[in-house]
Amino acid sequence: MAVGIRPGDPVLDSLGLAAAGLVPATAWLVRICVTVEPDAARDCTAAAAGPVRVHAAALLTASAGALLAGAAAAAVALLTGDRSGAGPVAAALAGALAVAACTLTGAAVGALCSRPLLRRRGHAVLAGSLGSVLALVLAASPARAAVSALVTAGRSGPAPLPLTPLAAALVLAAAAGTTAALTAARRR
Repeated sequence: MAVGIRPGDPVLDSLGLAAAGLVPATAWLVRICVTVEPDAARDCTAAAAGPVRVHAAALLTASAGALLAGAAAAAVALLTGDRSGAGPVAAALAGALAVAACTLTGAAVGALCSRPLLRRRGHAVLAGSLGSVLALVLAASPARAAVSALVTAGRSGPAPLPLTPLAAALVLAAAAGTTAALTAARRR
């Protein structure tokens, strides 16, 4: 996640870059966690714990892994970046919120572009890739709003707190995760 972060770059720009990389990484991690088990093993687990809980656990596991990667990349950005334009506490808080917003947006993309909604591997990979790109370029995307706020502030002002993008990403991820988990229950 820290690829592209160079020592001496403005810290808010580096935090935005690290957060943006989480969207496709999280979508891919969700796909891996949801599809890693063979169908027979997943059926046994679903019989024991329930398909909704099993699917939700896979989504949460992927999101937690992505958050850890994002935290590591944010730490690299904070340690190596030029903090002259932003206070370290404000930059760290803004970066943490942007990392969370991008992780949640990527989790929503991954949940909608994986099993049980898309069962064919090729369709799921293509949809996840396209969804990740759209999540970074569409004006209505919470990930784009969080990253844009950091990059803009890196050039011109104090570190913003992307609370609105975080709230929107939370709603989006909850809706996508609920849809995928309930669909998993219906298809069993």
